Amino acid sequence: MKWLVVLSALVAFSECLHRIPLIKGKTARQDLQEKGLWEKYRELYPYNPMAKFDQSGTESMTNDADMSYYGVISIGTPPQSFSVIFDTGSSNLWVPSVYCSSQACQNHNKFNPQQSSTFKWGSESLSIQYGTGSMTGRLAIDTVEVGGISVANQVFGISQTEAPFMAHMVADGILGLAFQSIASDNVVPVFDNMVSEGLVSQPMFSVYLSSQSEQGSEVVFGGVDSSHYTGQISWIPLSSATYWQIAMDSVTINGQTVACSGGCQAIIDTGTSLIVGPTSDINNMNSGVGASIDQYGDATVNCQNIGNMPEVTFTLNGNAFTIPASAYVSQTYYGCNTGFGQGGSDQLWILGDVFIREYYAIFDSQNQQIGLATSVILYVLCLCQSDCGDHNKNHTSVQQKTSLVALV
Repeated sequence: MKWLVVLSALVAFSECLHRIPLIKGKTARQDLQEKGLWEKYRELYPYNPMAKFDQSGTESMTNDADMSYYGVISIGTPPQSFSVIFDTGSSNLWVPSVYCSSQACQNHNKFNPQQSSTFKWGSESLSIQYGTGSMTGRLAIDTVEVGGISVANQVFGISQTEAPFMAHMVADGILGLAFQSIASDNVVPVFDNMVSEGLVSQPMFSVYLSSQSEQGSEVVFGGVDSSHYTGQISWIPLSSATYWQIAMDSVTINGQTVACSGGCQAIIDTGTSLIVGPTSDINNMNSGVGASIDQYGDATVNCQNIGNMPEVTFTLNGNAFTIPASAYVSQTYYGCNTGFGQGGSDQLWILGDVFIREYYAIFDSQNQQIGLATSVILYVLCLCQSDCGDHNKNHTSVQQKTSLVALV
């Protein structure tokens, strides 16, 4: 069995994949709760997950208090490092700048154009709307390094003002992975430039989100890591190449349709933590699993009942994807909540991290399709200590992951 693990490791090292490790860190909700500010903030800034999907000409983001996955990129020469959310629900890259005086910029890394020899100013201003306010700034041009891939002359945003909610998030900024058609100022996204310049072996990237620990999650540019999933990949064609949008047939509990009756549209979105849908449908789902809705719209459950709660099945393009209660219920010091959030439109659902943690997601831009396969529990295994050290240092070396089953 040890030889099997080593063989798998060698296969993984032969792949031309570029990896960005994702850190599962403290969420804005946790930070605010620890400071006793959560109740005040949720009243001032109600959860508005659909804000980021308002195609009004400015790219929007939302105040998602439960985002916890962040990766590190660098910008400029010499490189300046930033933690960012890799967001398949938006298309622009932006980070804070030294020209920003907002509170949110004071506790984050800030880009300094004067310290980069390859920096150039863009010609446009930038405005990104939030559910809690907005980010304003300027477009700029510089070298962006992501997972060992260096993209020269990448257009990105540097903030001059930021919404107050960002002060409580770990990430410095956002790296959008959706399509150029929804990018603010029609900026070419980072991944599109990777593809057009031949910097990745295949025009696709994939996302694995670990639910077991703070390590192991990653974005892979240029292909698929077969050790991240088990079984077959189900390929689902995009219904719109704007967001990563697909057709959803129904949502069922115990064989009964409780939501999306007659079909609806859904977005696979790494930049939203929950599964979000229309209020009436989400209420049906929460009722179906035995949850109660509090005054803020949060669905609470008795933590002792998780083992007896039903599975929820999402049918996409004729393929059933089932989420157990252990995956859709989050348990904290303050109690247990379902990961089903109100706020979707009648036409659009968001399948966020609650869904993606269960299903390895592959984003194929050339064939305009999404692949989904059952995620496996993974462990990091480096072939030698120097590989581990290099990986932790610059996030570019290839790791091997083996499933729990393979180690038994």
